[in-house]
Amino acid sequence: MAKTITDEMSFLDHLEDLRWHLIRITVSILVVATVAYIFSDLIFEHIIFAPKRMDFPTYEWLCQASQLIGINDTTFCAAEFPFIIQNRTMAGQFSADIWTSFFAGFIISFPYIIYQFWSFISPGLHSKERKHSRGFIIITTLLFFIGVLFGYYIVTPLSINFLANYSVSDVVSNEFDLSSWVAIIRSSCLASGFIFELPIIIYFLTKIGLVTPQIMRKYRKFALVIVLILSAIITPPDLASQVIVAIPILILYQVSIYISKVVVRNQSKKEKKAHV
Repeated sequence: MAKTITDEMSFLDHLEDLRWHLIRITVSILVVATVAYIFSDLIFEHIIFAPKRMDFPTYEWLCQASQLIGINDTTFCAAEFPFIIQNRTMAGQFSADIWTSFFAGFIISFPYIIYQFWSFISPGLHSKERKHSRGFIIITTLLFFIGVLFGYYIVTPLSINFLANYSVSDVVSNEFDLSSWVAIIRSSCLASGFIFELPIIIYFLTKIGLVTPQIMRKYRKFALVIVLILSAIITPPDLASQVIVAIPILILYQVSIYISKVVVRNQSKKEKKAHV
């Protein structure tokens, strides 16, 4: 009979189990990446290069918002961006295509990756813990995708608009390299996706006793500074962009405090029942 109970598995058995989970994850990413590579023309045209066009939804929304408050002379309402995207290396376009397909494979395969991760750790949990954590895959995936969309529709266009219109002199013209363009979209989406996993991270840190709601409240001011620094890293250095990015992160931090409080409260109830 196959070993399904954690206590019956040796250390080498755990390593072998982990190896097969990692193999499945790798295969899933490669399969989806291959499909993404086949449809790379659509991905580049409608996703990668979409923020370069002024009809991108975020620019239209910000243009309308600027006009509502009486600001008509804004870069969000321009006819086009003052730059071109170019490739200056022999393998530049091929590398961009491969890496874009790979990251598309990772993002699309994320629910399956989380499922494999959960399949590996769940045998070590009690039946009640597994029952109460059934929504782990759904919540984790939902938060990640919300973060990716936030990075694509908020962080990316704000960064592009600021950097594309920034100039030290009229003598210098902006001609961005393809790899740089892909990198800013990739980093914005992935960074935002992982940042939105903060409630999940706090949940597990609270479960193992490394974090408590009291600690999170005590260091709230420090967390605010860290959030602003983090916002400055993943956004252009203008106050408006940093505030727009910082707000949802601060909301996630407050939600994480509540989650930590619930976890601690449930653990206290279990301890009281155990002593009865």
